[in-house]
This record gives sequence, structure tokens and C-alpha cells, in this order.
Amino acid sequence: MKTLIVMLLITPGLMAALPAESTEPNAATLPSLPGARTNLGITETARGCIECHNEHNPGLVGDWAASRHAHSRVTCIDCHRAGPADSDINQDHLQYDKTPVSAIVSTRDCSRCHPAEAAEYDRSKHARTLDIIWQIDPWLRDGMNNTIERVTGCDHCHGSVVKPDADGRLDANVWPNVGVGRLNPDGSRGSCSSCHTRHKFSIAEARKPGACGQCHLGPDHPQIEIYDESKHGAIYQAQGDEWNWEVAAGVWTPQVHYRSPTCSVCHMSAINGLASTHDVTERLAWETQAPLTIRPGEFAPLPAKNDWRLEREKMFKVCLACHSKTWTQGHFDQFDAAVVNYNEVYYKPMKRLIDELYEKKLLSKEKNLDERLEIEMYELWHHEGRRARFGAAMMAPDYAWWHGFYELKKRCMEIEEQTARLIESGKPATVHKVKGADGPTTKPTLDN
Repeated sequence: MKTLIVMLLITPGLMAALPAESTEPNAATLPSLPGARTNLGITETARGCIECHNEHNPGLVGDWAASRHAHSRVTCIDCHRAGPADSDINQDHLQYDKTPVSAIVSTRDCSRCHPAEAAEYDRSKHARTLDIIWQIDPWLRDGMNNTIERVTGCDHCHGSVVKPDADGRLDANVWPNVGVGRLNPDGSRGSCSSCHTRHKFSIAEARKPGACGQCHLGPDHPQIEIYDESKHGAIYQAQGDEWNWEVAAGVWTPQVHYRSPTCSVCHMSAINGLASTHDVTERLAWETQAPLTIRPGEFAPLPAKNDWRLEREKMFKVCLACHSKTWTQGHFDQFDAAVVNYNEVYYKPMKRLIDELYEKKLLSKEKNLDERLEIEMYELWHHEGRRARFGAAMMAPDYAWWHGFYELKKRCMEIEEQTARLIESGKPATVHKVKGADGPTTKPTLDN
């Protein structure tokens, strides 16, 4: 009897809290969309965008409707609205709607709401990676690949220079593109949607290894494969579906919301007293992508403005969130020793042999990568050398040894054998007419 009385007392309040039978959204604020909140107060212009694109691009609008942007009343027009002087106003869109918009949402656009993240990103290697490859990569600098090979390959990760024509249209040589180092018409660098894929911009998606694995894979920088081999990756594969990926930045905590780190945890996330950062140049003590491993401050294409010792302390602190001091110190000692091993045993001796051939004019300096030995030396650092160093850094033994140092030994044998033949014969190496080597050799800018 007491239970029945209690139920009768709470039932009216409970009933009042339940939604009405009709869950249709208010037509004055938002059309019926999958996953969208129904109480948004938005402008008529914004509602027009949503209605039109829901008809023509329902997947796009569905993503947005499920996003935090939608729940915070951030709509299409807030990000895509163009100023009257902008060079990338979509002229075709003006035929349907007089509101000037641009397809390109730049990092400067995002900075209106995310100023700290945009500033951190702008000083990072990600934002400058288009500059970096034009300084160190002979495929571009010496025109050894052609335009379509760059557009479909290099540019999709490193970024393009997005220059609209006089009518505001974007041609297929520069667009579509979400490369991390993209140069936007407003002069800003990068694309936030490289990691926070439009139009949901999910924090969970950006936190998972797959976001980084879009670009960090393959023979030259297989970080995603290395991560999968590591103990961290094995734990993620086994248990990652059970972790809480949606927790707000700054409070996402190991052993509470996740058990094993992903790329973003080590390189970006707030953890163990460290502040979060969108500058992936931080927390690094070595520049392991470079031909000769050097400190980040010595990397000529983009010298880091921080002290590698302080950055090592930060990464040390990341590890201490889950590991003991002895374990962590032992790992970094092994990694540092692997770096020295690569530099002294493999790279420097082979570089001396190649330099000797240039001095004897047995190799031509006119262009790079058009002689076999130049390819051999390039792959020594760009392929096996990186794999050995990255494998050691991320605790992936198969990559450190079989894909790394073992392959380096074979590569050195080939370089030594070819070098000996050239010196013995006294005849210069064959200069090949490389297929597709007709790309422009001038670094693209917004002005050219």
C-alpha cells in the first residue's frame, strides 16, 4: 500500500518530464533532421542553408546536426560566411542565395571561436609542412614528379596553395584539399578538418589513432602501423571500444576514461599536469624525420623555438602517468642509443661515400633522384632510417629491427658495392630520364 502511494505521488511529476507525443521540431527554428536538437534558436539565413543542404547533401547536414556545433547554435553561415573583399566567394552559390559564402573554412575562421588552439597550431610543424617539404624534398624542389602526382599524393597530406580564379572558383589542381599545411586564400595555414573531420568535428574521432593514420603510414613514416604493433596499440585494439572518447578536453584522464595512450594523448592531450596543445612540435627531443637525426632547434626548415630538454621532460611526464620512473628512463635511454646508432653507424658513413662521388664527379649534382645511388641514399634515411628511429621511439621491435636496422644493413651493402664499381671504373653513374619528372620547381605561393 505504501509503495502504491509513493508511485501515485511521483507519477504526475514524472509524466510532466516526459516529452509530448509529437517529437517534431519547431518549424520556426529548425527543420526535421536526424540527430539534431529541436530547440535551437537560429536565424532565417541559417535555417535556409540547413533546409537547402538537407535536401541536396543530407549526409553533410546529418553530420552537422549530430555535432557540438549544432548543439551550440553554430551553423553553416557562422563558418562559411565570406566578407565582401574575400577572394574565394563562391560565385555559383550567389545564383541561389545572395549571402556571400566560401567553401573554404580556414584556420583563421576557426580562430574566431578557438583562438588558443589556432595559435598553437600555427606555430607547429603541421601548419608549416608545405614549407618544409619544399625545402627538403627533391621530388618537389627538382621537379622529379608531375602535377597530378603531387595533387593526388603529396598535397592531400601536406596541403596545397588554394588560389581561387577571378570568379572565385577553385580548380582541381588545388581543391578539394584538407592538407595540414594548406595555404588558404586569407593567408592562414592549415585545415582543422584534417583531424576534426567536417561536419561533425568529433573530438572522439580526432583522439583515435585513425585520425593520424590518414597521413602517418606507409614505407616512409608508418607511425600507425608502428602503433598497432606496440603494446599501446594492442591494448587499444582490444579495449578501445569500451573507452569514453567524448570527455571534454582537459579532463580526459588515463585509467578513468581510457587505459592506453593514442597519438593525441602523447603529443597533444592534457595529462599528468601538462596542458593540452595543438603544437605537435612540443614534447619532442629529436627530429627523427630528418636525414641526420638532430635536435628540433637545429632543424633548418623550421627550427623549434623551445629547449629540447624541457620538451623531453614533458614527454617523460606523459609516460609517468602510467609507467614507473625506472621504466620510463630505460625507454628513453634505449631510444637515444638507437638514434646515435643510426647516425653514426649508417647515415654518416654512407653520406661520406656519396659526397666523395660528387667530389669526383661520378655523381651529378644537377638534379637529385635521377641516379640509382641517389635513390639508394634517399631511401636509406627516408624509409629504413625513419622506420628504425620511429620503431625505437614507439616501442615497436619489428619496425626497429626487421623494417629498420636490418634493411639499413642491406641498403649500406648496395651503396658500398655501387660506390666501389664507380670508383674502379672511373665512369660517371648513369643519369636516368625519370618518368613524370616535369613538375614545376618553383615553390607555389598565393602570388604565383
